[in-house]
Amino acid sequence: MSITSFDQIQSKTIAPWLEPIWNAIDLGSLPNAVLIHGQSGIGKFQFSIELAKALLCEGSSNQAKPCNHCEACHWFSSGNHPDFIALVPETHRKLLPHGDLDVDTDSPKKAKKNLDDSDADSGDKKEKKNISIEETRSAIEGLSIGSHRGGNRVILIYPLEMLRSDAANTLLKSLEEPPSNTIFILLADRLDRVLPTIRSRCRLIAAPRPDRQTGLQWLEEQVKAIPELKTKSADVESIYDEQGGAPYAVLESLIARHHQDDKDELSISIAASRHLLQSLAQGSNIQWLDAAEKIQKAKYSVILATMQRWISDLQSVTQSGYPRFYPKHEAQMRTLAAQIRLPKLLRLWKALTLARRHENHPLATRIQLEALLSQYQQVFED
Repeated sequence: MSITSFDQIQSKTIAPWLEPIWNAIDLGSLPNAVLIHGQSGIGKFQFSIELAKALLCEGSSNQAKPCNHCEACHWFSSGNHPDFIALVPETHRKLLPHGDLDVDTDSPKKAKKNLDDSDADSGDKKEKKNISIEETRSAIEGLSIGSHRGGNRVILIYPLEMLRSDAANTLLKSLEEPPSNTIFILLADRLDRVLPTIRSRCRLIAAPRPDRQTGLQWLEEQVKAIPELKTKSADVESIYDEQGGAPYAVLESLIARHHQDDKDELSISIAASRHLLQSLAQGSNIQWLDAAEKIQKAKYSVILATMQRWISDLQSVTQSGYPRFYPKHEAQMRTLAAQIRLPKLLRLWKALTLARRHENHPLATRIQLEALLSQYQQVFED
């Protein structure tokens, strides 16, 4: 089996830790908008794709949906269902079925073609991380027309917090007066960054992170099905902890490593997170200037999340608890806990929380990293 993309090898069933949510959903009484929120990399997107497919399935009413046999299911799986509209930034289009869907349902392969063309024109051109107002309007304007198949129409938006303010306002108008038979499936990694007016018009569904045993067991099953990965259990556990217990993010990182793509954004972020953890473990001896230099090219939000998890674990250990995110570093944390000045640690936590509010629009990333890491060093000093 040749591994060419994450979409080709990911599990096609609902992840075990998300099954209770799936079983609780009544497709016949779903509201016009649901907002699925939870940590990045735990399978929310794959869950939402399966939900969209089930809502569009045309199997008999007594069949479990999606049936995967009707014409609608086949269209959906091929990435050509006319009543499925996906609003995602360029950086996430590869996660869609076959990666060839666009908001323009008349030409579903347009997005991929344009992306390929732009890559050919300039290898250094960065993919857009926001959903543009033009894409949103293009999707919303067509909602006044009835669905192509006469059934449901599904609009998937991910990640919701990446909507620009003007695009979010356009979406809000549709949520206030939703078209008939139209269901919005909205996904957010950070619920706190979603407009309250949008949250209030949706049914909120919290997607849980699996416990460590369940997450690692699921990963082991995925890895065994792909012998080309040749990954040791110890490596999987290490990456699992570094990714904050997000199984799908771990699987994607293992595939990126298999391809030896050290320029991939995920690979860069994983390497940076690993170096950051090694630096943080040094406590007052951290070489914060050197650390900031080596991690500055990684995704800023990933670096902040890694640091925030580490500080959270330190707070827990300092107060006689146990590390939640990085259990393998417990011995180091207990050594550091004896040197920590708790008021300074809490101030650093507040600084990290404020930094995360602007993580997608950082100014002078390296300078901000230096400031945070310098403040971390001071946590251990009088």
